[in-house]
Amino acid sequence: MKSHCVKTDNELIHLFMDGDMSALETLILRHKDKLYTSILFLVKDKYLAEDIFQDVLIKIIDTLRVGRYTEEGKFLPWAMRIAHNLCVDHFRKVKRTPAIKTSDERDIFEVINFTEDGADVKMMKRQSHDRVRKMLDLLPEDQREVIILRHYAELSFKEIAALTNCSINTALGRMRYGLINLRKMMSEKNIVL
Repeated sequence: MKSHCVKTDNELIHLFMDGDMSALETLILRHKDKLYTSILFLVKDKYLAEDIFQDVLIKIIDTLRVGRYTEEGKFLPWAMRIAHNLCVDHFRKVKRTPAIKTSDERDIFEVINFTEDGADVKMMKRQSHDRVRKMLDLLPEDQREVIILRHYAELSFKEIAALTNCSINTALGRMRYGLINLRKMMSEKNIVL
């Protein structure tokens, strides 16, 4: 497995297609953090993100097994596109599902508290991440999406443009305005990370 660490994504894919399961493990471990974090920031729910992440892995493995992978040299953008599409599919499905409302028109799942905060919520790093997430949630969807794909998935603006069906200049503009809006929120609320 140590010899797999120096191999490129394409080499690992070909090794997996030839039957080497440890090559797939190396490939997944190499990119799992970027994939999972991007999914989490898009769906904003840890458990849902884990489910979608598992679906992404299944789709990747199935595609590789049947030999339909054709994105030579671009594994991560390809995997990110799968993750993005599965998140979009989830939101489409949710829109078609009626929400259960309380008498004061609030979503029942916003009222019910399923989990208790653990000790780790008190940690400084966690608080900073929570602040950033909350501020990201306040951004327009197109700006939030570009920031997540750029900073958490580390995609290029060309890859972001292809993934979001916009021009590179539009992706750059969305990033610029998103960062301006984040800075403005931070100064208005005196937030220091």
